[in-house]
Amino acid sequence: IRIAALVFIGGAISWWIAIPVYLSIFGNPEGLDAVTLGNQTWSQQIRYLGVGAMVVGGLWALVSLKSAIGLAFSEGLNAFKKTDGLVKKVRTELDTPMSWVIIAVGVMLVPIFIIYLREIEDVAISSLMAIVMTLAGFLFAAVAGYMAGLVGSSNNPISGVTIATILSTALLLLALMGSGAEKGPAAAILIGAVVCCAAAIAGDNMQDLKAGHLLGATPFRQQIMQMVGVISAALVLPLILDLLNTAYGFGPITPENPDALAAPQATLMASVATGVFGGGLPWNMVYIGMGIGAAIIIVDEVLKARGSDFRVPVLAVAVGLYLPFELDSAIMVGGLIAWLVSLYQKRHNNREQFEEAKEHSNRTGLLFASGLITGEALIGIALAVPVAIVGHSNLFKLIEHPMDSAVGFIVILAVCFWLYSIAVKAFKLNRE
Repeated sequence: IRIAALVFIGGAISWWIAIPVYLSIFGNPEGLDAVTLGNQTWSQQIRYLGVGAMVVGGLWALVSLKSAIGLAFSEGLNAFKKTDGLVKKVRTELDTPMSWVIIAVGVMLVPIFIIYLREIEDVAISSLMAIVMTLAGFLFAAVAGYMAGLVGSSNNPISGVTIATILSTALLLLALMGSGAEKGPAAAILIGAVVCCAAAIAGDNMQDLKAGHLLGATPFRQQIMQMVGVISAALVLPLILDLLNTAYGFGPITPENPDALAAPQATLMASVATGVFGGGLPWNMVYIGMGIGAAIIIVDEVLKARGSDFRVPVLAVAVGLYLPFELDSAIMVGGLIAWLVSLYQKRHNNREQFEEAKEHSNRTGLLFASGLITGEALIGIALAVPVAIVGHSNLFKLIEHPMDSAVGFIVILAVCFWLYSIAVKAFKLNRE
């Protein structure tokens, strides 16, 4: 529940503190109703607190892991200098030769450079973009992989490093291209997209390699299949995204796209890039967010020095600052269910099989929750096909407003109870 609570706290800071303070200072000159005013204030101003906190969190992750990154870099150079290729004493330590990796990176730079050149139409700037992308991709992939391998994928600072990359790249391109560059925001987004993919894949691969190590797999073979997986995803994902865009659209809800998919992270990143070039980025909010991020880091370091079990990772709070509050609340509900299950487990800690039963219960609950996420995504994609064909999303609407909200609330309560029951049942069965 700790991470869920921190994300919720970030949302509470935005919606319960920052928005009221902002409106008490600047008022409501347009005479908007409370709901519209709150959403507009959050969208145009307050969510940029999360940008500042994310930038600080991403840079702090890089600084805190500088020794580990330096060690990884030196080991990579040593591996490249070796001439024994795949020859290793132990099969479970057999990695892809570093020379292969460097050659593959060089080859992949060519199509990426071509994409940049096609978008920017300037060889010098496209070359600089490729260099920046390579350096940022290497550094942040190392950070993401290390943190995901050490703690887990939930600790992967993807959003932080991506926003930091887009903001810094946009400022660099602004200096080179000027504020009137129409393609400047797209150029910054392209670099951020590559770095985001690198960080996400690094964290995912580290988890795969960790599981393979526990099972005695050969890392080299795993890495080959991971490459196959990346290529397969690259071929499929554009089709899925195009389907969803045709059916619903992305970004804020508009009269043209009343059922648009929010995509809050992508929307925020696009807003940062366009704001830098268009001059509309609320820098005061970004600076305040940086201050919030720095304060959270100080608190976390104090807790660390005192040996406290409770820690305050800055990226968790930063995510809550810029996510819509309904998402923060949903994450908190999931954390509360996990907390209630843990209370039940502690109350029935009277058998020798407690630890084994607890682990089995947690795994069962996690598997069920993961199934909900995966199933919802698959059904959402499947439903997008007829919606895209027909041209409107009311195709499957069975209940009219306002009853749809009541039915939805009842279904959510039922799913929460179901999740709790499954985890508790798994604990009972494994304990008996």
